[in-house]
This record gives sequence, structure tokens and C-alpha cells, in this order.
Amino acid sequence: MTIGVVAKLVIKAEQIEHFETHFLKLAAVVLAEESGCRFYALHRSRADDNTYVVLEQYDDEAAFAAHGRYDAFKAANVPLKDCLAEAPSIEVFDGV
Repeated sequence: MTIGVVAKLVIKAEQIEHFETHFLKLAAVVLAEESGCRFYALHRSRADDNTYVVLEQYDDEAAFAAHGRYDAFKAANVPLKDCLAEAPSIEVFDGV
């Protein structure tokens, strides 16, 4: 069964350019190297310029779990974590 993830991120206004640049690099690596990741895309809110969602889809629970342990993902969190204005909100869904 596929796993869907919606991660909501609120970014500090002065960090938006830095966040987008580094996140898009991460997304390219995730899609190229994580075989169990089907979709990994950043979207910016039309209502609030500081709010983003990451839409993700994985082949199964194992692929989703591997994502969090993936070295590129862990390394990317270093320059990205300081961009957050608050803790991320992450919701996990089961594919239908």
C-alpha cells in the first residue's frame, strides 16, 4: 500500500529564498536516488507567502521509513532547520 505525506512548513520571511534553494536541491536528490519515493514536491501557499506544503508519496511503509534515515535527507535538514518559524506539521495517509 502506498503512503502519502503532507508536511506543512512555516518559514521565516527572511529565510524564504534560502529555504527554497536548499529544499529544491534536496527534492532533486530524493527523486533521483530514493527508489521508493514516487513524488516529492514543494508547494507555496497562495494565502500566506511563508507557508509551504511538501506533498510526498512512497511505495510502502518501508520506503517512507527509509526516507527519514537517508543521508541526503538528514544532511539537508542542517541548512533547512533554521528556516522554520515553527515546528512542522506532518500528516501521513494510506493510499486507497
